[in-house]
Amino acid sequence: MAVWHSFQRGFRPLGDATVSCRNVWKVYGPKADRIVGSPDAALSRQELLEKTGCVAAVRDVSFDVSEGEVFVVMGLSGSGKSTLVRMINRLHDPTAGQVLIDGENVVELDDEHLRDIRRRKISMVFQHFGLFPHRRIVENVAYGLEVQGVEKDERNAKATEVLDTVGLAGWGNSYPDELSGGMQQRVGLARALATDPQIMLFDEPFSALDPLIRRDMQDEVLKLQRELKKTMIFITHDLMEALKLGNRIAIMKDGAFVQVGTPEEVVAHPADSYVADFIRDVPRAYVLTARTIMEPATGSNGQSYGSDISPDTVVQELLPLVVNSDLPLRVIEGDVTIGVVDRTAVLTAMLEDVG
Repeated sequence: MAVWHSFQRGFRPLGDATVSCRNVWKVYGPKADRIVGSPDAALSRQELLEKTGCVAAVRDVSFDVSEGEVFVVMGLSGSGKSTLVRMINRLHDPTAGQVLIDGENVVELDDEHLRDIRRRKISMVFQHFGLFPHRRIVENVAYGLEVQGVEKDERNAKATEVLDTVGLAGWGNSYPDELSGGMQQRVGLARALATDPQIMLFDEPFSALDPLIRRDMQDEVLKLQRELKKTMIFITHDLMEALKLGNRIAIMKDGAFVQVGTPEEVVAHPADSYVADFIRDVPRAYVLTARTIMEPATGSNGQSYGSDISPDTVVQELLPLVVNSDLPLRVIEGDVTIGVVDRTAVLTAMLEDVG
């Protein structure tokens, strides 16, 4: 069973968005720019292809990602999620729309300015590691700093420090073929961290790893996020991975967002049958929180409680509390009582998994 990390469920965006996409399209095919804004834009993907020879990989997508947030985009193969993330650093140019980094539209940047953004502000971790086989691990990690013109001793020192951060202390003088797949992906993660980017993009980075190593890498990302608080946009086709990592999740289908919400919002209130089918087998007790199942704290003067709990405590963690006491639980946010959870609410949420 997955271990769910409730520390991030209480994430509250602060300040302006670090990344904003506004009405972003990516259309492939002849005269692709003429599709956006035309009646043909409303056609289904198959109808558009048959009529115009064009494919709309991303359709009119808008979203904001706040500083320090982990925003996960998930969907089946061909849903457009990888195309979308690659437009944020302009590995793919949008057909239409804006991509804003700290309010600056990267779509309008000249080549020099775009290179600077890629070198200093945004890093990317890919599914395929892309390590240089004839360079030592420390040199692979330091490559981004080398491109920036950082002196050798300084960049190797930084690379060694980052290798320690991702659990590869002592491996700097090895070569890629001496490392396992999971270790090589840690090198890819270290390489992305070495330039101290503000924004990290992950394009299905763990999908080629076996399940145990994949879980370890997910835990590594969560640990790094607690320590470094980077802004992360993470692409995956795995719902369990999305629920584990994301402060918010966007579910994508045929190039468009179907639903955006916190993990508990998506699980508790799927937007349509497509999302409902996705979350059908999700263990709700490891995702839903006290905030989701609580009742308002009304008329509670003089009421006794078994325990005080955070609104972001997952239901699974509430089970022993309600089993060991007949008293309800008081949900506290700051110094304010915001709700009450009783045994019936917890058991109902648990039984929904069984049903």
